[in-house]
Amino acid sequence: MNTVLQSALLIVIGVLLFGLIIFIHEFGHFFTAKLSRVRVNEFAIGMGPKLFSFTRGETQYALRLLPIGGYCAMEGEDEKSDDPHAFGNRPVWQRIIVVAAGGIMNILLAILLMMILRGQDSIYATTQIAKFAEGSALETAGVQAGDVITSIDGYAIYTDQDLTFALSMASLDVTTDTTTLDLEVRRGGETIRFDDLTVNMSEEIDGRRHVVLDFYVTGQEKNVLTLVQKSFADMASTVRMVFESLIGLLTGRFDFNELAGPVGTAQAVTQMASAGLQRSFGDAVNNILYMMLIISVNLGIVNLLPLPALDGGRLVFLLIEAIFRRPVPPRYERWVHAGGFVLLLCLMVAVTFNDIARLVTGG
Repeated sequence: MNTVLQSALLIVIGVLLFGLIIFIHEFGHFFTAKLSRVRVNEFAIGMGPKLFSFTRGETQYALRLLPIGGYCAMEGEDEKSDDPHAFGNRPVWQRIIVVAAGGIMNILLAILLMMILRGQDSIYATTQIAKFAEGSALETAGVQAGDVITSIDGYAIYTDQDLTFALSMASLDVTTDTTTLDLEVRRGGETIRFDDLTVNMSEEIDGRRHVVLDFYVTGQEKNVLTLVQKSFADMASTVRMVFESLIGLLTGRFDFNELAGPVGTAQAVTQMASAGLQRSFGDAVNNILYMMLIISVNLGIVNLLPLPALDGGRLVFLLIEAIFRRPVPPRYERWVHAGGFVLLLCLMVAVTFNDIARLVTGG
């Protein structure tokens, strides 16, 4: 198989996986709607023209042409209905559960994937320093073996994943090929701070410079308890990274060009898969699983943000209704969501254009 065809095939695989994650999101809405006795008119896998369908009970189940997600169409979701089982006529607490379930399902999927990945590890890394490499900048500055790293540049460190993320966020001085860190460690119950600690950088990898880890951390034994603890701790770290990245976009720390949509995501999945295949098929699968984890977490969190046209925006209106015991007039809610949808569509077009430009130019 030539390189072009292989790349195209991997992109298709990436798009299919992205669609699977969206499908799981919609399935969260579907099964909680059924549990809440909300009438579901259609549950579709895929988008666009219908390939085939069947009806069971009150719901039509359909397979559609474009494998980019799916949807759960509920009676009375966007319009008034006299059906007592319409979405708008169910108790507000049930509607809150149905709306929130999509994002929650994405986060639960991510936890499951994290447990699958962590279950393959033989030992777990901690944030406690075990020993130093020769000529370590940290050791020279006074950091000692046994110290537990608790903060880097103000970013709290709870897991080795936090440690890796904080180091990757460090600012590089390109003139000296070094970076300066503010480091905090816990030593015998006491917090010790090291300001303006200069560390070296590694060689360029994938167009970026990476901090050299000139120390080693202690390991934690793997068992059922530590597997669960490690999976949830790393999941919490991943959620923190998502929020930190969103804040970075809003504050200008990250450039808009670093934002990726479905095309860019598919490209990233194929790149990770290709890199894994150079080592083994298992590594390629694990890389894809990790990318699915990151995408699922991002989709779950972003969708629950209180923004118009997203589930989080709908939750805001439902919470207002629950507090004041009366809904916001439907026309106002429709205007807000319509405006948010237009802005979201514009953002998606811009991001997709940027993705395609990167794909064409190789950026």
